[in-house]
Amino acid sequence: MIAANKIEVSFGGSVLFDDISFLINSGDRVGLIGRNGAGKSTLLKVLSGDLKPDQGEIALTGDALVGYLPQDLPLPEGKSVMEETESAFEEIKTLEARIEKINQEIVERTDYESDGYMDLLNELHDANTRFDMIGGHSFHARIEQVLKGLGFRDEDMDKPTETFSGGWRMRIELAKLLLQSPDVLLLDEPTNHLDIESIIWLETFLIQYPGAVILVSHDKTFLNKVTNRTIEVVLGRIYDQKLPYSKFLIWRADVQEKQMAAAKNQEKEIKQTEELIEKFRAKASKAAFAQSLIKKLEKTERIEVDVQDNRAMNFRFAESDPSGKVPVIFNSVGKSFGDKKVFSGVDFEIERGQKVAFVGQNGQGKTTLARMLVGEIQGEGGIEIGYNVKMSYYAQEQHKELDPEQTVLETIESIAPDALRPKVRDLLGAFLFSGDTVFKKVKVLSGGERGRLALCKLLMKPSNFLVMDEPTNHLDINSKEVLKQALAKFSGTLVVVSHDRDFLQGLTEKVFEFRGGKVNQHLGDIDEFLRKRKAEDFRSFELSGQNKKESKNSAKAKNNGKSDQEKRTQEKEVKRLTKKVERLESKIAELEGELAALDAKLQDPNQFKELSENPDFYTKYEELKSEKEKAEADWGNLIEELETKG
Repeated sequence: MIAANKIEVSFGGSVLFDDISFLINSGDRVGLIGRNGAGKSTLLKVLSGDLKPDQGEIALTGDALVGYLPQDLPLPEGKSVMEETESAFEEIKTLEARIEKINQEIVERTDYESDGYMDLLNELHDANTRFDMIGGHSFHARIEQVLKGLGFRDEDMDKPTETFSGGWRMRIELAKLLLQSPDVLLLDEPTNHLDIESIIWLETFLIQYPGAVILVSHDKTFLNKVTNRTIEVVLGRIYDQKLPYSKFLIWRADVQEKQMAAAKNQEKEIKQTEELIEKFRAKASKAAFAQSLIKKLEKTERIEVDVQDNRAMNFRFAESDPSGKVPVIFNSVGKSFGDKKVFSGVDFEIERGQKVAFVGQNGQGKTTLARMLVGEIQGEGGIEIGYNVKMSYYAQEQHKELDPEQTVLETIESIAPDALRPKVRDLLGAFLFSGDTVFKKVKVLSGGERGRLALCKLLMKPSNFLVMDEPTNHLDINSKEVLKQALAKFSGTLVVVSHDRDFLQGLTEKVFEFRGGKVNQHLGDIDEFLRKRKAEDFRSFELSGQNKKESKNSAKAKNNGKSDQEKRTQEKEVKRLTKKVERLESKIAELEGELAALDAKLQDPNQFKELSENPDFYTKYEELKSEKEKAEADWGNLIEELETKG
C-alpha cells in the first residue's frame, strides 16, 4: 500500500534517517515510537508527501489515498462545526449543488422534446446515481456519529468554529480526516486534545479501520490497544516488529540481551585468537598457523549490538524561599461561562509542600480552576494567596507561547537572570539541547522538543508553588519519568492537572475530583483514590461519571447518620429511579437500532428510490430521531436526580 525505500533525511548536517526501508500493508496499525527529536513527525511528513527525502523514495500502491493529521495545522474560521466538517465530503457537496441546479433548470425549461432537455435528464440521473453510491443521503448521519464520538454535542453543531478552543478545533480536523476514509491514516499525537471518552471512541474506530494506520503517540495504553505493529526510530535507524508497544519492548530487550551475550563471547574468542597469533607469529614452525589465524580473524563478522538512545533529561526545579504554611485557600469559588455553570462551592485549602492532582473528564473545570488559581481568569468567590507565595504556571499549550523565530539558545538567554546567563548552555544540555541543536529555531522543533524547551524556560523563574496543566503532552515516555522525578524532589507545593495515571502514581498525596459541577477532595495518592472508586484503571474512573453502581455507592456513603426509616425511603427512591434509567437505556438502544436499520436502507441503492418516493418514511425517520433525543434528555435528567438522591 505504501513503501519507503532507502530513505535518507538530514537537517543542518545532522543525519536524521539513514537508508531506512519498510512496507505498510492494509490492516497494519503501526505505532511509531522513539525519543523526542528522533524524527517520528518528520517521517510522517515524508510518508504524506509534505517533505521530500534527501535520498530514496515513497511509493504508493495504485491510487491509494493518504490522510495526514499533523500536531499543528492552520485552523479555519468562518463556518459552523457542521459546515466545516462537511468539507470532508467535497464530491458530495459538489454533486448536491449540481443536482439542485439541474432541477431548477428542468423546472424553468419548457422544451420537453429537445435534445438539450433529454441531456439534462440524463445528467440528473447520472448525478443522482453517483450521489447515492457515495452516501449522499447518509453523510450527515456519519458526520454526527464521528463528531459526537469526539465529544461534540447536538448544540455544538451550528456554533462557529472560532468559538471553540484550539484543541476542540483540532478535533474537527481529526473528524474531517476520519470521514474521508483514506487508505492510509497518518496521525501525529491524535490523543493530545482528547478527553478519555473520546480516546476510547477513537481506539474502537481505529481498531476497526479497514485501511492502514500509522500513528505517533506517547500514550502506552492507547498504543497497546490500537496497534499490531511497532516501528521504533533510534539514532537514524528503525526497528520494526509485528508487535504492539509493550510486547515490542520485551522483544527489543530480549534481542539486545542475546546480542550482548553473543558479542561478549565473540570478543573473548577474538582476544584468545589474538593471543595465539602473538604467541606463534615469531616461531618459524608456527608462522603458517599464525597466518591462517590472522586470515580467519580478518574474515570474522563482528556482532553489533542494536543501538539505543539512552540520553535523558537531568534537572531540578529552581526553588525560592518557602511560602507560608497555607499558600492557597479557596472560599466558595465558582465559575460560569454565560448560562453554563462549570463548578461552584469550591471550599478547600492547600498546605505548603502538598502535591495535589486535579482529575476528571474534560470540560469539568480542571484547567479553568488552574487558570483562576494563577490569576489568568476571574470567577465567583475568593482565592486567598498566602504569604511569600511565588507561583510558576505551565499551561496546557505552554509550548505555543514560544517565539517560533527565536533559536533555542535565544529563547532561554532572553529571560535568563544575570546570575544564570553563564550557565544557559549547561542548562539546555540538561534538557538534551547540546552542540548545534541550540541554534535551531523553535519553529523547526518537534512537539516534544518544544515541550522540553518550555520546561527549561519555567526553570528560569525560581518558585515555591508549581501549577502544571497536562505537562506530559508531547513528552516521550523517558522524559515523562524524568519530569516526574524532578517534581517529586520539588520541596514546594504542586498542583498538577493530568489524565496520565502512570505519571501521577506515587507523585501526589491528595486528589481533587472534578465531577458534576463539584470538586471533591480525596486523601491519598491516585492508586488509593482509584481503589476507593473500585476502578481498575484511570480510564474506567473517568468513564464512571455516568455509572449506576457509583450512584449506589455514593448513596450508601451519604446514608451515614440518617435514621433507618430515612435510609429505607432513600434506598427505595434510588431503586425506583435506577429502574427508570435502565428502562430508558433499553428504549434508547432500541431506537438506535431502528434508526440504524433505516440508515442502512437509505444507503442501499436498490431500496433508496422506493423509500424516497414514500413521504411516510421520512416522517417516521424524524419521529424516531425526536423520540430518541427526548429519551436521551430524560435519561440525563434522571441521572442528575439519582446523583442528588445519592
